[in-house]
Amino acid sequence: MAGNIIGKIITLSTFGESHGIAIGGVLDGLPAGLKIDYNLVQQDINRRRPGQSSLVSGRNELDNIEFLSGIFDGYTLGTPIAFIVRNKDFKSEDYNQLKNVYRPSHADYTYEKKYGLRDHRGGGRSSARETVARVIGGSLAKQFLGKLNISIAAYVNRIGSISVDRNYNELDLKNTETSEVRCPDKEGSEQMIAAIKNASNQGDTLGGEITCIIKNTPIGLGEPVFNKLNADLARAIMSINAVKGFEIGSGFNASRMKGSEHNDLFVVDDGKVHTKTNFSGGIQGGLSNGEDIYFKVAFKPVATLMKDQQTIDSKGSPITIEGKGRHDVTVVPRAVPIVEAMAALVIADHLLLNKIARIDRI
Repeated sequence: MAGNIIGKIITLSTFGESHGIAIGGVLDGLPAGLKIDYNLVQQDINRRRPGQSSLVSGRNELDNIEFLSGIFDGYTLGTPIAFIVRNKDFKSEDYNQLKNVYRPSHADYTYEKKYGLRDHRGGGRSSARETVARVIGGSLAKQFLGKLNISIAAYVNRIGSISVDRNYNELDLKNTETSEVRCPDKEGSEQMIAAIKNASNQGDTLGGEITCIIKNTPIGLGEPVFNKLNADLARAIMSINAVKGFEIGSGFNASRMKGSEHNDLFVVDDGKVHTKTNFSGGIQGGLSNGEDIYFKVAFKPVATLMKDQQTIDSKGSPITIEGKGRHDVTVVPRAVPIVEAMAALVIADHLLLNKIARIDRI
């Protein structure tokens, strides 16, 4: 199977299945001499893990990380950093009824047709369980970026029909982690929680949106043709399970604006060049311009419902599947650290591609 690696200089390879022995990865290309804060890595893992509240999947995985190589006495060696997280609380018997069934809006049918077989236990390799490795790799990348004063923060701005329409500059993002749904707006958070509980009572699911902000990136990250920074961000974000849309800056709203309304005018402030507005989302011509990079990510509703659905089995016969097992009503709150991780991997990779970051500056 191809397609398990992302990046050019800083690369992340992931491996493992949802109900296998472990999920793991190898992060290569991170410079030597970076002091690693293990607590920060575990905190990011905990933000993604199941069982963290009554609003998410009840699968109780502690997700304790084991580093196998690449770090000595707390510092990176510049060699590949290998790690695993062991799977412990999986109930494969919950999926026995699905062995020969194609679940609606899952990868069962396409996976089996492509490879000739599939691991039906929790979706196998196509499960979002794989994203724990992304969070670990991204958490290490965030620590690298932090040495360069580059920060990445994401939050939930929509669950179902409930949205927070205020600009991220108008919100106190320090409140994100105090909310069960990772929404920094108190009223919006409460309404989202109520919507999730209502959908759960109906055996249904919800989608939503996440906003991500990257601050203090240097000017010039990206390449102006096929490796535009926004294109690489889009590719990384669209690789996350359940993502159905990506928009940067003004996004689709740009199609409804006039050029005179949308153009970001250049100004000089304290001797530095800035743009008066930031409809470009911090990227112009595929290159970072020094302003905040911000984008939104749309997630579809969870495909596994706690109600009966009509589908077919591997012989093409109609069948009714019963909703059972431990599943999220919405993946959006748990996806916040995943979005941050993928953004961090892209930015860190582009820093080294542009030779902006050198180890003697860390």
